[in-house]
Amino acid sequence: MSSADTTSQASSRKILDMLFGALVMGTVGTLLGLLMGGRVLPIAVGIGLVMGTVVGLFGGRRFLVSILIGTLLGGILAWLLAGAEKISVGAGAGAAMGGFLGVQYSMLMDMWAERKRAAADAQVPPGENREAP
Repeated sequence: MSSADTTSQASSRKILDMLFGALVMGTVGTLLGLLMGGRVLPIAVGIGLVMGTVVGLFGGRRFLVSILIGTLLGGILAWLLAGAEKISVGAGAGAAMGGFLGVQYSMLMDMWAERKRAAADAQVPPGENREAP
Protein backbone atom coordinates (compact mmCIF):
# COMPACT_ATOMS: atom_id res chain seq x y z
CA MET A 1 0.00 0.00 0.00
CA SER A 2 1.47 3.33 -1.01
CA SER A 3 1.80 6.43 1.10
CA ALA A 4 -0.82 8.22 -1.00
CA ASP A 5 -3.35 5.45 -0.33
CA THR A 6 -2.90 5.62 3.44
CA THR A 7 -3.09 9.42 3.36
CA SER A 8 -6.29 9.22 1.33
CA GLN A 9 -7.78 6.67 3.72
CA ALA A 10 -6.84 8.77 6.74
CA SER A 11 -8.37 11.91 5.28
CA SER A 12 -11.58 10.14 4.23
CA ARG A 13 -11.85 8.58 7.70
CA LYS A 14 -11.39 12.01 9.27
CA ILE A 15 -14.12 13.46 7.03
CA LEU A 16 -16.47 10.63 8.03
CA ASP A 17 -15.69 11.26 11.71
CA MET A 18 -16.43 14.95 11.24
CA LEU A 19 -19.75 14.20 9.52
CA PHE A 20 -20.65 11.68 12.23
CA GLY A 21 -19.80 14.26 14.89
CA ALA A 22 -21.89 16.93 13.19
CA LEU A 23 -24.82 14.51 12.93
CA VAL A 24 -24.68 13.39 16.57
CA MET A 25 -23.99 16.76 18.16
CA GLY A 26 -26.34 18.55 15.75
CA THR A 27 -29.09 16.19 16.89
CA VAL A 28 -28.29 16.89 20.53
CA GLY A 29 -28.28 20.63 19.80
CA THR A 30 -31.67 20.28 18.13
CA LEU A 31 -33.08 18.44 21.14
CA LEU A 32 -31.75 21.02 23.56
CA GLY A 33 -32.92 23.88 21.34
CA LEU A 34 -36.42 22.42 21.32
CA LEU A 35 -36.41 22.41 25.11
CA MET A 36 -35.19 25.99 25.37
CA GLY A 37 -37.61 27.56 22.94
CA GLY A 38 -37.99 28.68 19.36
CA ARG A 39 -35.43 31.49 19.10
CA VAL A 40 -32.66 29.45 20.72
CA LEU A 41 -33.11 26.49 18.35
CA PRO A 42 -30.92 27.77 15.46
CA ILE A 43 -28.15 28.79 17.87
CA ALA A 44 -28.21 25.42 19.66
CA VAL A 45 -28.17 23.52 16.36
CA GLY A 46 -25.26 25.65 15.08
CA ILE A 47 -23.24 25.17 18.24
CA GLY A 48 -23.94 21.42 18.12
CA LEU A 49 -22.82 21.17 14.51
CA VAL A 50 -19.60 23.10 15.15
CA MET A 51 -18.78 21.15 18.32
CA GLY A 52 -19.48 17.82 16.63
CA THR A 53 -17.30 18.69 13.67
CA VAL A 54 -14.42 19.68 15.96
CA VAL A 55 -14.78 16.53 18.08
CA GLY A 56 -14.80 14.45 14.89
CA LEU A 57 -11.76 16.33 13.60
CA PHE A 58 -9.81 15.37 16.72
CA GLY A 59 -10.88 11.72 16.50
CA GLY A 60 -13.45 11.51 19.29
CA ARG A 61 -15.37 8.60 17.79
CA ARG A 62 -15.79 6.70 21.09
CA PHE A 63 -17.08 9.87 22.73
CA LEU A 64 -19.58 10.47 19.92
CA VAL A 65 -20.79 6.86 20.01
CA SER A 66 -21.38 7.12 23.76
CA ILE A 67 -23.42 10.29 23.21
CA LEU A 68 -25.43 8.57 20.47
CA ILE A 69 -26.16 5.57 22.70
CA GLY A 70 -27.10 7.85 25.59
CA THR A 71 -29.43 9.85 23.35
CA LEU A 72 -31.22 6.75 22.12
CA LEU A 73 -31.51 5.09 25.53
CA GLY A 74 -32.59 8.33 27.23
CA GLY A 75 -35.28 8.95 24.60
CA ILE A 76 -36.59 5.41 24.80
CA LEU A 77 -36.64 5.45 28.60
CA ALA A 78 -38.45 8.80 28.69
CA TRP A 79 -40.97 7.54 26.14
CA LEU A 80 -41.68 4.41 28.17
CA LEU A 81 -41.89 6.20 31.52
CA ALA A 82 -43.38 9.63 30.71
CA GLY A 83 -44.87 9.42 27.22
CA ALA A 84 -44.04 10.72 23.78
CA GLU A 85 -44.06 14.41 24.78
CA LYS A 86 -41.01 13.91 27.01
CA ILE A 87 -38.79 12.10 24.50
CA SER A 88 -36.67 15.18 23.77
CA VAL A 89 -36.08 15.78 27.49
CA GLY A 90 -34.98 12.19 28.04
CA ALA A 91 -32.85 12.16 24.90
CA GLY A 92 -31.08 15.37 25.89
CA ALA A 93 -30.42 14.11 29.42
CA GLY A 94 -29.30 10.74 28.02
CA ALA A 95 -26.88 12.48 25.66
CA ALA A 96 -25.35 14.37 28.57
CA MET A 97 -25.00 11.19 30.62
CA GLY A 98 -23.66 9.30 27.63
CA GLY A 99 -21.00 11.94 27.08
CA PHE A 100 -20.01 11.91 30.74
CA LEU A 101 -19.83 8.11 30.88
CA GLY A 102 -17.99 8.00 27.56
CA VAL A 103 -15.26 10.28 28.86
CA GLN A 104 -14.93 8.23 32.05
CA TYR A 105 -14.83 4.97 30.07
CA SER A 106 -12.20 6.35 27.72
CA MET A 107 -10.02 7.47 30.62
CA LEU A 108 -10.30 4.06 32.27
CA MET A 109 -9.43 2.27 29.03
CA ASP A 110 -6.40 4.51 28.50
CA MET A 111 -5.26 3.94 32.07
CA TRP A 112 -5.68 0.16 31.68
CA ALA A 113 -3.70 0.17 28.42
CA GLU A 114 -0.93 2.18 30.07
CA ARG A 115 -0.74 -0.29 32.96
CA LYS A 116 -0.52 -3.19 30.53
CA ARG A 117 2.23 -1.40 28.60
CA ALA A 118 4.17 -0.66 31.81
CA ALA A 119 3.83 -4.28 32.96
CA ALA A 120 5.08 -5.54 29.60
CA ASP A 121 8.04 -3.14 29.71
CA ALA A 122 8.90 -4.29 33.23
CA GLN A 123 9.13 -7.91 32.05
CA VAL A 124 11.76 -7.14 29.40
CA PRO A 125 15.24 -7.81 30.88
CA PRO A 126 17.48 -4.74 31.00
CA GLY A 127 19.78 -4.31 28.05
CA GLU A 128 17.46 -6.06 25.58
CA ASN A 129 15.93 -4.07 22.77
CA ARG A 130 12.23 -4.84 22.41
CA GLU A 131 12.00 -3.56 18.86
CA ALA A 132 14.92 -5.62 17.53
CA PRO A 133 13.93 -8.51 15.23
